[in-house]
Amino acid sequence: MKKLFLVILGLVVLVGCAEHDPILDGKRHAVFETEKLIVLNKKTPVSDKTTVVKNTKRCPYTQDKTNTIWSGKTKIFTGFSSKHFVESNQSPICTGSYLYTGLTTGEVIKVNVYTQRVEWMTDLFKLNSVTGGTGIVDIVAHVVKDSDSVYAGGLGDMFCKLRSSDGDKIWCVAISVPVDFVVTSDAIFVVGADNVLYALNKNNGMAYWKTEVKNQVQPVYKDQILIIGTEKINAVDGTIINIQ
Repeated sequence: MKKLFLVILGLVVLVGCAEHDPILDGKRHAVFETEKLIVLNKKTPVSDKTTVVKNTKRCPYTQDKTNTIWSGKTKIFTGFSSKHFVESNQSPICTGSYLYTGLTTGEVIKVNVYTQRVEWMTDLFKLNSVTGGTGIVDIVAHVVKDSDSVYAGGLGDMFCKLRSSDGDKIWCVAISVPVDFVVTSDAIFVVGADNVLYALNKNNGMAYWKTEVKNQVQPVYKDQILIIGTEKINAVDGTIINIQ
C-alpha cells in the first residue's frame, strides 16, 4: 500500500503539470499513453548480417533494492524505496559520462555520473496499471541503449523507445516486460508477461509477428534463430523450429 500511495502521489504531481520533479533535479516526463499494438503478420528484416546490440562497456556502479545507485560507498543517485518489489538483478548501463537504468517505482533515469545530476526521469507505466489497484510497475529488465535511443520496458504494461538525449518518447506499446529483451540491428525481440514473444519494428513499435512461448525467459538471438528456454523459433517469421 505504501508503494501504491507513493506512485499515485507522484502521478498527482505530474497531472499538476510539473515538468520537474519536486525532489530530484532534472526533467521529468509525465506518464505516456501507449499505442495499440499492431501485429503486421510480416517477416522481420533479420539476415545473416544482423547483429545484437550489447551494452558491454564496464559500468562500475551498483544498484540496490532501495533504488540507490552507488559508486563504491558513494551515492550517485537516491530514488524512492519500496517495501513491495519484484526480485531482479537490475543494474545500470554506462555510456560516456552517463548511466541509464530502471527503478522498481517504474521510472527510467539518466544520470551524469560526474555531477550526479539527474538529466531526465521518464515514467514507464500506464496510468491504469496504478489506478487499477495493482501498483506493480517495477522495471526488472535491463535497459538497452542503441545509438541515440534507449529501449526499456516494465511491469506497468509498457515497452518504449526513448530519445537518449532528453528521455522523450519516440513510441510506446502495451507490453508488460518481466525479463530482459534483445535489441538487434534490425528488430527487437521481447517476451511479455502474457507468454508471447513479440518481434518489434525499431522505427515504430509495430509487431512484425507474435508467437506464444512456454517460458518467460530472455531470448537469445543467433543466426536468425531465437532460443527461448528449450524452444527454438525462427526469428524471420516466428515459427517454432523444435521443442525439446
